[in-house]
Amino acid sequence: MPEWLALFYAEPIEIVSGGGRRVTDAEGRTYLDFFAGILTNAVGYDIAEISDAISSQVKTGILHTSTLYLIRQQVELAERIAKLSGIKDAKVFFTNSGTEANETALLLATQFRRSEQVLALRNSYHGRAFATMGITGNRGWSASSLSPVKVSYVHGGYRSRGPFASLSDADYVAACVDDLRDVINVTTSGDVACMIAEPIQGVGGFNVPPDGMFGAMKEVLDSYGILFIADEVQTGWGRTGEHFWGIQAHGFTPDAMTFAKGLGNGLAIGGVVARGDLMDCIGANSISTFGGNPISTAGARAALDYILDHDLQANAAKLGSRLITGLRDAAAGHSVVSDVRGKGLMIGIELVGPDGRTPSPAAAARFMEETKARHLLVGKGGLYGNVIRLAPPMTLTEEENEEALAILTETIAVVDKENNA
Repeated sequence: MPEWLALFYAEPIEIVSGGGRRVTDAEGRTYLDFFAGILTNAVGYDIAEISDAISSQVKTGILHTSTLYLIRQQVELAERIAKLSGIKDAKVFFTNSGTEANETALLLATQFRRSEQVLALRNSYHGRAFATMGITGNRGWSASSLSPVKVSYVHGGYRSRGPFASLSDADYVAACVDDLRDVINVTTSGDVACMIAEPIQGVGGFNVPPDGMFGAMKEVLDSYGILFIADEVQTGWGRTGEHFWGIQAHGFTPDAMTFAKGLGNGLAIGGVVARGDLMDCIGANSISTFGGNPISTAGARAALDYILDHDLQANAAKLGSRLITGLRDAAAGHSVVSDVRGKGLMIGIELVGPDGRTPSPAAAARFMEETKARHLLVGKGGLYGNVIRLAPPMTLTEEENEEALAILTETIAVVDKENNA
């Protein structure tokens, strides 16, 4: 395995079984999972409805055919997603991951606009392939400076830090919109293909911009004919609680959205949903050998049905609100926590050094070890590796929510004491 393959914990764990929101490692230790395979196991573990759908497809003997043939599950899932997207005359193309989905979206936008210029947010993350690394505004996750697209980065991604951090919501939005206008005029030739943005930055540390910010940016983009792509890989399927898609908090429908992760509840699936004219602008033949395969789309259909039938969006809103409030109460008086932010079951805890300002990846590493010792799994991210990321399965119960909050409260106190020793 490559040296650059990242692993959590000083002693990494192997997860061998799971049920509900809990997983068990190879040593027999059971944990409450608050990272869900990087927001992927959105419904949880050992969900009968999803397992039965996968099993039924396996029993047909058809695990793969490719998109050279009709796949009924793929067509039916595309119809559901197109309708849920709100995009006019929407069409869907399935891939194997969010990275592939974003690569496809960039291909569509650059071909449609006949331009290789792209706008992206600072501190963004969009994948690990050639073009998606090029539009990732976080050097810790961009392994190469080479890129097939020309990228200009705009403000708006990391509200807690930067030159606009002290501004009110309204002034912050105005400053970011002015910056966007300036970047277009100064660093591009005007005929930009698209702007791509995560409604809430994922790897960047669950950074939440003010509601309406991207809507205000869209007005500027429209004046140039620039497309808007919403990267919903982490924010989709109701995880933010307020809306089914994260971009809906900004008051407009994008030209395209990319998705992955939670839709498959652990199966490899991603895709793009876009305006029909945008999707159909490719003038050459193309297929996806494994994208939208019978197994993945059968499981994804069942997962999407479960999310909608059990109103997991409402559960994310209710429990997420309680968790954020509880964490902010727990952080009061503890200087190691500089910010608790998020929406729904997508929450970030930013950790800093004794001065109350300097990012502390060491504190984040200690935090993860302490929660692991208390049988709670959490994630980590942020530009400086100092943000704890919480994103449990959306089937989380009230009792599990309180259990996790108690562990997190105790961990904040322990890490804060060590931080100020």
